[in-house]
Amino acid sequence: MYLNHKNLVSITSATVEKPTEKVLNLPEKVIQFGTGVLLRGLPDYFIDKANKKGVFNGRVVVVKSTSSGGVDAFKEQNNLYTTCIKGISKGEIVEENIINASISRVLSAREQWNEILATAASTDIEVIISNTTEAGIVESSDNIQDMPPASFPGKLLSYLYARYKAFNGDVTKGLIILPTELISNNGDVLKQYTISLAKKNNLEDTFIQWLTSANSFCNTLVDRIVPGAFVDESLGYKDDLMIMAEPFTLWAIETNDPKVKDILSFASVDTGVVVTPSVYKFKELKLRLLNGSHTLTCAYALLQGFVTVKEAMENVSFKTFIEELAFNEIGQAIESEEITRTDINDFAGSVIDRFSNPFLAHKWEAISLNYTSKMVLRNVPIVEKWYSKSEDTPKHIATGFAAYIILMDTEKSEGKFFTKLKGNSFAIQDDQAGKLYDYWQNEDTVVKNILADQAIWGVDLTSFPGFLEEVQAQVNAIKKENKTTV
Repeated sequence: MYLNHKNLVSITSATVEKPTEKVLNLPEKVIQFGTGVLLRGLPDYFIDKANKKGVFNGRVVVVKSTSSGGVDAFKEQNNLYTTCIKGISKGEIVEENIINASISRVLSAREQWNEILATAASTDIEVIISNTTEAGIVESSDNIQDMPPASFPGKLLSYLYARYKAFNGDVTKGLIILPTELISNNGDVLKQYTISLAKKNNLEDTFIQWLTSANSFCNTLVDRIVPGAFVDESLGYKDDLMIMAEPFTLWAIETNDPKVKDILSFASVDTGVVVTPSVYKFKELKLRLLNGSHTLTCAYALLQGFVTVKEAMENVSFKTFIEELAFNEIGQAIESEEITRTDINDFAGSVIDRFSNPFLAHKWEAISLNYTSKMVLRNVPIVEKWYSKSEDTPKHIATGFAAYIILMDTEKSEGKFFTKLKGNSFAIQDDQAGKLYDYWQNEDTVVKNILADQAIWGVDLTSFPGFLEEVQAQVNAIKKENKTTV
């Protein structure tokens, strides 16, 4: 038995939350560019939750832009799919199964562009959501008369122009545009590219004015692990669109406009949606406490023989290390008037829950991809913030740098650099691997030379009082524990 409207009545499992008939017939309020699991597991999750509470009362028309795959599975299941939430929240195991009914239609940009443009004339449409990957928001020279334009900015401009024409430039008919692509200031960048493309297409000045003033391009930040396709036969039905997601949710939307906040009423039903004048705090918490602690502990975990994050978190000593790193050192470094100790404790607690998720097998090897650039972006600012407040040496942060340096002591073979891990060696994919390999040819000065390389870090890390000495001490301690010496 497949999941679809007809078979909903036959799904009797008490562990499955089903939609009501009313929810299945709500008007279309959202155009969504992308069918990916992140969109279905986060924005569509919030919209479905709000609809079931009688709040937002609107469904989503999804535009499938990629050529891979089709829309058949959505049609066969009447656009229903199951979100299986599995993980830990506030130290407790969470397992939920929710049939999501937020999607009304899935249309192919390649084959149904006219039908997509027709929705621009609907007075119900209020919001555009996108996730076209970081490569989707690009400077474009598309002809917006193409069916469809090739780029996402081209498609968006074509859609907005169709709406402008349909309502004769009515400034009250502008839309709220919520890009979720993982680039900084995604709304601002998308707006810039869209205006630029409008000018390249020689569109009238009155439209460009409408585009600029009547529409709200919001910067957003999204955070939820949605691994992808999932199968749970115990639910009693088949669902080719089933996904798994962790309990943690965050969708921060930046706006000062009360009208935008009013339209995005789904934010009122879940604390995971935050409509705020600035997403800075949430970016900083995510980048430093989640991403930063991941990166600072990656090599340390690999050197201890851990393959996955959950495996490392089952080790009491490692879990204590990462807790002290997150709550005490990273937390102290980023605490400010805007980021309070309560913010830090709440977010760090969620990080520990997420790392401990027994349903996810996130490999440390994958986290090590582009390791050096991640250290530079995520953790050098933490060192700088720490030393702006304290003369003490951050021992756990220094340990993270020490483990990274040891992991980068590689073996070279056929132009590739391989770790020296016992039983789990792999090729390092890092644009600095060659330089770090060369530094390791002189072990007496390797730590100092790496930390002092401003071409890598953008700053001389040996200039921070005691940092070189502590990193060197931790390198010696780790290598001694591994029965090697510097």
